[in-house]
Amino acid sequence: MQITRPTLLLDKTRVQRNIGKMVEKARRHGVTLRPHFKTHQSAQIGEWFRDHGIDRITVSSIEMAHYFAQNGWRDILIAFPVNIRAIDTLNMLAQTLSLHLVVESQETIAYLIRHLKQPATLWLKVDTGYGRTGVPTSNEELLLTLTEQIVWTPHLQLGGLLAHAGHSYFARSPEEVVAIFDDTRKQLYYLKTMLEQACGIEIQISVGDTPGCSLATKFDGIDEIRPGNFVFYDLMQLRLGACEEQDIAVAVACPVVAKHADRNEVIIHGGAVHLSKETLEEDGQPPHYGYVCRLLDDRWSLHLNGARVRALSQEHGIVSLPRQDFERIRIGELLVVLPVHSCLTANLMRGYLTFDDEALDMMR
Repeated sequence: MQITRPTLLLDKTRVQRNIGKMVEKARRHGVTLRPHFKTHQSAQIGEWFRDHGIDRITVSSIEMAHYFAQNGWRDILIAFPVNIRAIDTLNMLAQTLSLHLVVESQETIAYLIRHLKQPATLWLKVDTGYGRTGVPTSNEELLLTLTEQIVWTPHLQLGGLLAHAGHSYFARSPEEVVAIFDDTRKQLYYLKTMLEQACGIEIQISVGDTPGCSLATKFDGIDEIRPGNFVFYDLMQLRLGACEEQDIAVAVACPVVAKHADRNEVIIHGGAVHLSKETLEEDGQPPHYGYVCRLLDDRWSLHLNGARVRALSQEHGIVSLPRQDFERIRIGELLVVLPVHSCLTANLMRGYLTFDDEALDMMR
């Protein structure tokens, strides 16, 4: 492979296997899979989901919704609180597709009632413990008020309750991830029952988060799941037990530019602008920025035991290695870094290279 700079490698076989496994899991449990496309942000990868019958997606921004709408997607959920300053773009999108929006305040809903000219589906953002945004599940009065505000508006439809159990990323075991997922499911089902009885309507439950959707075995009461990171996985998911190392489908190939024998470290061209500043702390060791692998003909190896990206500056990465691995590595060869968080790494790299030398684009 003629690689001269940090390059995001993509293992197409692993990506398609990851997609197939999640599609089959959703089918087996009778839930709709609305995958989050913020991880890959690629029209070409999006087509691989279509091959599995996926016809509705999640995105994280209005710009991303526009990009995928241009590439033929006609049922899109923007899983981010509505930015009312972009109402003109929202009206344009709502003319051409089934647009789903996330709300959590009376003020936003009132604005959409006045200014959104096209039909749209609204989802109530619920906070089940993450603490980022959304109406806390304890605030039943506000959730009832928001529900009534929507259902009495002719051109707006209530989709239901939507949550992202992001606190699963702080779990310390697969069992804890599943417990968080189950707790989220139960909280939402209680609210669903309460709102349906109070308003005489039917509403749905939509949940996200790759760790929960990968590990959970009970989906009772859930209508829709929205995982995204599963398409690539990463070291964060590996630590949580949501995947195996062989499931990680992207990695950054970085040229070795210097060696320092006195400390068993090599310098790679691959820094914070390529890998991001996300770190992982394991076994009481200092935080690191990624596992390190050797590049093979048609894949990368399993990570080298004890090899870590110890530090990053803008363009430099400092890789600590066991002595025997340090002695085998030559200046000019490529090392491959498994990302801590593939979503951020992909967003920084803005494109992929497969082992068939196929370049895959991302939205710009």
